[in-house]
Amino acid sequence: MIAPARIATYEILRAVSSGRADLPTAIASARDSLRDDRDRALAAEIATGVQRWRAALDHLIAALSKRPVDRLDSEVVDILRLSGYQLLHLTRVPASAVVDDAVKLVRRAGKQSAAGFVNAVLRALSRRRNDLPLPARPSSSSATRDALLDYLSITLSHPRWLVERWLDRRGFEATETWLRFNNTPAPLTLRANRLRASPEEVIERLAQDDVHLVRGRFAPDALIVESGHPLRGRPEGLFVVQDEASQLVALLAEPRPEWRVLDACASPGGKTTALAAALDASGRLIASDVRRRRMTLLRKTLTTAGADQVRLVQMDLLHPLPFTRPFDLVLVDAPCSGLGTLRRDPDLRWRRNERDLPALAAAELVMLQHAGAAVAPGGRLVYATCSSEPDENEGVVDAFLAMTPDFAPLDAREAAPRLPPEVIDARGHLRTVPHTHGLEAFFGAVLIRRGGTDL
Repeated sequence: MIAPARIATYEILRAVSSGRADLPTAIASARDSLRDDRDRALAAEIATGVQRWRAALDHLIAALSKRPVDRLDSEVVDILRLSGYQLLHLTRVPASAVVDDAVKLVRRAGKQSAAGFVNAVLRALSRRRNDLPLPARPSSSSATRDALLDYLSITLSHPRWLVERWLDRRGFEATETWLRFNNTPAPLTLRANRLRASPEEVIERLAQDDVHLVRGRFAPDALIVESGHPLRGRPEGLFVVQDEASQLVALLAEPRPEWRVLDACASPGGKTTALAAALDASGRLIASDVRRRRMTLLRKTLTTAGADQVRLVQMDLLHPLPFTRPFDLVLVDAPCSGLGTLRRDPDLRWRRNERDLPALAAAELVMLQHAGAAVAPGGRLVYATCSSEPDENEGVVDAFLAMTPDFAPLDAREAAPRLPPEVIDARGHLRTVPHTHGLEAFFGAVLIRRGGTDL
């Protein structure tokens, strides 16, 4: 009998490899086939680990089998990947059990002729666990560029095109730190929902459920889970699951209590609830997104958080906005490549391509232009992404300013006094980077519309 978690992992990887689903969706779908929480956790761990270490795993498969991975059946490759990950990273599992289940999985997948091949490759990998044929870390500053890139892209398992970009901008040491950060499981991070409770109250309340929280380093409401399970029977609405870098975007955009505010790409609603907590009864917050499914998720988040005053409008920011009265603040947390979040979304590194960036940046610029048209004189336009790439960040901001002379940049130190200065770069932008802050790579810029009183 094949272990249920391995069958579920195989189904997850097949869904991802075939393009039927992204990793989170595939994991969520597989949960229904597993009754035991331990099996659910193990399947998610293996599937996620395979996506983190896919380049290294594929290199090892090719080296030990002496066949390029793209010459093998995709079903066989997924079985070798999930089994190889277990052999190298989950050493508490007996190697014999891993290999045995892999052979059974091959037969179950209708690839009987590959059973001996899979058995041989995995046994070779198990024997060489302490002497893996992977590119070694260059030991000399005179190492060739190809040697650096081989180590960074294969051994540390990231797309070569992206590694080249980071190496050119950040240098070897910072890039290596960034890649290792991306290959480390992310902690569960919460944001205290100030509509219902302070961070101190959330800490005290969850301690009663044996959940231990520590404060975040930069965001004042960030709470990092050190132990326990806060999502099991969670106290409704006391907190929102939200990455700490994402929380800093809401802090950058933090409105004054009486402002009229538009959160233009709001789902799933973490930033929206933070904005709602900053407003009083005289303020107005409108939150929007483009798809009905995302609006449903947004509505659920706001209801749970108690953000009853938020008005919802479904709209597409790629088209002119339907509002006649301008806003004091418009936040555009733009749909982007997501390349700053590869720790939390490891499959994204293999789904993105450098050729994607120009089209994404062009769409983001259009969104920013439409959002800017809804800003009142003297009002603020906040643009943010979870991308690591300048093409989508300052590149879009600079293009917008060149085309829209009635807007000017506003330094984040002036715009958001509560924002820690350590996360503000030389140009006055919010910028978090793993090798400096230990956070995912987020970007934010504040622009002010000329012609009115500075808000």
